[in-house]
Amino acid sequence: MSRSLRDALLKALETLPGTRQFHLHVLVSAPRKHAGLYPYAHPRPKVYLSDVLVLLSEQKTPDAPRVFVAGIEAYLYHVPATSCLVLNVAKLDSTGQAAAPSPTATLIRAFIAYYGDPATRPINAQHLWIHLFARAQNQYMFPNSSEHPGKHPLSDIKLCAWWKRILSDVAADLESRIGEKSKLRLYYVLPGYSELEAVQSLHSASASWSTRKQPSVAWIYGHPYSQTDIPLPCSNVQPKEGQENLGLFIPSFEDDPKSRFIDEIAYTVEGEGVRSPQRKRARTLTRTTSTRDIETTRDTSKERHNENEKDQDERPQGELGKVSPNEFWERMSFRQECISGAVTGFFVMAVSTPMPADTTDPLAPQPGQVSAQMIKRIMATLLTGHEFSNVERAVRATESLEASIKGLCDGVSPVPSAPIKPLSSGKPLSSAKPRSSAKPVSSARREKTPERDASSSSNDIYASLPRTPPRRPTQLPEDTRSASPSPFPEPETSLDTYHTYIYGSVQVDNPLPPPKVDAAGEGGQAADGGVEEPKVTVLTVRKKKKKADS
Repeated sequence: MSRSLRDALLKALETLPGTRQFHLHVLVSAPRKHAGLYPYAHPRPKVYLSDVLVLLSEQKTPDAPRVFVAGIEAYLYHVPATSCLVLNVAKLDSTGQAAAPSPTATLIRAFIAYYGDPATRPINAQHLWIHLFARAQNQYMFPNSSEHPGKHPLSDIKLCAWWKRILSDVAADLESRIGEKSKLRLYYVLPGYSELEAVQSLHSASASWSTRKQPSVAWIYGHPYSQTDIPLPCSNVQPKEGQENLGLFIPSFEDDPKSRFIDEIAYTVEGEGVRSPQRKRARTLTRTTSTRDIETTRDTSKERHNENEKDQDERPQGELGKVSPNEFWERMSFRQECISGAVTGFFVMAVSTPMPADTTDPLAPQPGQVSAQMIKRIMATLLTGHEFSNVERAVRATESLEASIKGLCDGVSPVPSAPIKPLSSGKPLSSAKPRSSAKPVSSARREKTPERDASSSSNDIYASLPRTPPRRPTQLPEDTRSASPSPFPEPETSLDTYHTYIYGSVQVDNPLPPPKVDAAGEGGQAADGGVEEPKVTVLTVRKKKKKADS
């Protein structure tokens, strides 16, 4: 029996140095039908979606309170027709309040390897596509966590280099597990950068980081939509000649610039606009026209009309039939989020492994799964009801959220915290005054500290960067927003489900590694788990004293 995601992550956390205890909450929703992964494909494939939320808290001593230190939000798509899985790592964030070394890198490596390894993959699919978009921000999941002095957000190019190193580590580990009959491919694109510029920039950004075992598969600078080694999720669709469709290649994810770009391409028409159909000239009857000829003419025109409607339905929408994948990625370099001065990166890892035949229903819920509404409720509370600017507020938020998860599993709906200003790329969340545990304070009387000026901190250098507007669901075709209900009932959770599949803890007691020494003989472990940059010693030139005139 394959190990659950919770157990796989706890197993990886056991190897971290130091003495501390980790508390892990893993929430995976039951699969449901989803029509938005390839909304412009004809025919549209059947896709099943599961939400994944991972929250990791740390307890430095047995008497210390728990505090969230890392979190993952991901989406797993299953395309049974081509035996493909698509894993989109939407968010990865830390609070900066973990003991060194930070568990964030270990957590995400174990998370990706769990789905990449066929021995632990929860869904019997032969091909796995992992997509992630790297864009530097102060915080992704934990509001105001960038205000904590222990958090050091990476810059744009360093974030891209960090993700490339993480995927390289996972690929190197998977090569020893998947066997010789399997295939593994790595792709990345930094829009606006040539291959030489991208290689040099990422190499210089990660020069001070320690390197692990490198995979034998080399990174490919480009997109994976021209290769045929590993089938794409829509590879079973063969469009007619002249009806090539970009919608068969580009998957659509939430808060992803390429999804917004393909929406614009799909709704772009020619410069002259949409033409109305030409008015047909009325047919006049002659004396020699018989009733049989009229009926034959009507049947022929009706068949021709049906064929034209069918061809029009199969024709790619907008300009999707005129833009190739190569042109799509070339034009991505001119998008707003890619030319605003901050470097962004698109990374794809593909793993193809032989899997045994499976006849189970893809909609059948598995043990330990929860409803998608439960995960959405927890995420909404995390993003709008709490903040992590200091230890006290982070501890209070951790206690409240962990109690909410346990209460929802037990069927008890806890009282949600008072909402605060939603997370935004502009000004940070307003900080609420800490409550007293003895006497609660109503939300109407709660005092708030004034908002911090975004220009007064170096952590907000990305707050004012231009960003494309959020994707508008109303632009998508009508049938992409509705799907037939699942024949299986919503999963019911209990305390047994909570303790068996959702919550787990592990005590870590390992020796700390020796401090890493740089070329100058100095160095150390950074608070976020990375290696600190070498310290530069400035030597002062001592002027030679002039001899006194004799």
